[in-house]
Amino acid sequence: MKLIFLGTGGGRFSAINQRRMTGGFRIDNLGGRNYHIDPGPGALVRTYQFGLDPRNIDGIFVSHAHTDHYNDAEILIEAMTRGMTQKNGHIIGAKSVLSGFEKWGPCISKYHQSQSDIMEMESGDVRYFDNCLIRATPTRHGDPVGIGFQMEYKDFKISYTSDTAYFPELVEAHEGADVFIASVLRPGGKSIKGHLCSHVFIKLLKEIKPKLAIMTHLGLKMISNNPIGEAKRITRLTGVKTLAAFDGMALDINFNNPARARIMSLKDVDAPFHGSNNNLSRFERRNTNRLAIKNGETDEFSYMNKRSNH
Repeated sequence: MKLIFLGTGGGRFSAINQRRMTGGFRIDNLGGRNYHIDPGPGALVRTYQFGLDPRNIDGIFVSHAHTDHYNDAEILIEAMTRGMTQKNGHIIGAKSVLSGFEKWGPCISKYHQSQSDIMEMESGDVRYFDNCLIRATPTRHGDPVGIGFQMEYKDFKISYTSDTAYFPELVEAHEGADVFIASVLRPGGKSIKGHLCSHVFIKLLKEIKPKLAIMTHLGLKMISNNPIGEAKRITRLTGVKTLAAFDGMALDINFNNPARARIMSLKDVDAPFHGSNNNLSRFERRNTNRLAIKNGETDEFSYMNKRSNH
């Protein structure tokens, strides 16, 4: 299994200024399936930037109805369903994301929900899909029906808090996590409403005792405060191997020993071509054409004419 972080910034101001990317993260090769979690602004672009293919996903998780978590969900759904032409994949999300709740959402249109299996979940719900068990975990955040997730595959558990304040029930909800991914907005004890800071994250780790902990969804204060140093401090205080995720970080997870995960930094595959040149290079044109042919994608107007003639 591989964890791939396509964006480790969090909060509205971090999303606005993009000091860290906000594309969420992927869980790849979990029982042969790939999932994109909380695809915020830039998720599609970052997927390509780090050498991945958005069509190669089997499910999209959206935890709550805030833009930095759902912004690119619909375009990724289009990729997953080959432009909404094939029934494929799962869309898993909170009530606010899929149906709407009071002033929150819905964030994904009925049209974009029409070609995938929909799993609307509330805190405490348990479902089975793709040989996995998924539990919706509770949160206390601006979206009152937002959720986190715990996925279990062959007794291996991955937990994700999403955005939430600390409250005692979080410990029970994420109990038994082998890998614990948490949105930790601020360093030290400088928490703000509806979010975790390092101080309460330490408290969670001491009680949950995962084999590996990963901080992501970092706010501007955390980004400016040496998150790697903060992760080392947390490791020392808790005895739990803790990492501060960075944009383009990929982890090869060994189910038997997650703490020994191999860390890689994904390269920007288009780096030589980024710049002021407005024309696509010959390499980019060729690569784009090959991908289109491989996936049966042709000019949209040609495709529409072909359909109208049948």
